[in-house]
Parts: sequence; C-alpha cells; structure tokens
Amino acid sequence: MPPGERLVQKISSTRAFARCAPHVIPALDRAVHRLTRGKVLLSAQMLPGVILSATGARSGLVRRTPLACMPEEGGTWVLVGSNFGRPGHPAWTGNLLKCPDAEVSWRGRDIPVRARLLTGAERERAWRAALAFWPPYAAYQARVEREIRLFRLERR
Repeated sequence: MPPGERLVQKISSTRAFARCAPHVIPALDRAVHRLTRGKVLLSAQMLPGVILSATGARSGLVRRTPLACMPEEGGTWVLVGSNFGRPGHPAWTGNLLKCPDAEVSWRGRDIPVRARLLTGAERERAWRAALAFWPPYAAYQARVEREIRLFRLERR
C-alpha cells in the first residue's frame, strides 16, 4: 500500500473526519462530477465511486448522492452505509429500502440498478470484503451501535 493511501486511511478513521467529511466531500464531488459531465469524482481518486440517483423515501424527489463503492466482478456494486461512523443510517439507505430501483453514474455512464439490502451470510461475506477493500470501515462500525447497512446494486 502506498504511504499516501495509508495516511488517508488513518485520517479517514478519525472522529474529526467523520464530523467534517459529510459536509465537504459530497458537495465537492457533486460540483466536479457536474463540471466534468460525469467523468470525474474527486473522492474516487482514492476509492471507486458512483453518483447514486434514488427516489427520496419521504419527498418522492430524486436525490443524487456521491458514494464510495466496491465494484464486484459481474458488474455489480456494494454500497456501505457507514455514514463516516456517525450514529444514524445515511438517508440514502432509507431511500433504497423504500424505493430500490435507482440509477448510478459509473465512469460517465448512467446505469439503471436495483438495490438489495444484504443480510445473513451474504452480508458477512460482503462485510469481510469491504474491510479488506477499505479498513477504516472497521473504525466506523466500532463507533456506532447500529449495524452498518450494505447494499448490492444489480443492473436492471
């Protein structure tokens, strides 16, 4: 692992990062994504990322959320509802629970997907893979009492 990646992982595991990042990173990602017509996400320079377009559970409006993702063989993605180790589930997870049909912008392409909440042994396998993929998820889980939600996005 390159030294820069190790430093980013260490910083992203801190409580200070959890307080600041949710306000700064998504706004920067949305702006850069819009300016580059969907080709660049700043946060994807360290982790792969998508822009998730999902219907709001309460509003019914489409919500666009930049998220880190774990691409899988076969063209699926796992999304980790870590909320940077903050107490509540991120809003996008509630949106997917109510309206699982969504869309992701992946490498400049818009792809219709269906989200599925992972449970049981399938969730455990995905969680182990997520921890190997981005170890700070363990620090996020340790800070919260809730079980971090994992979703698999499959192409429709």
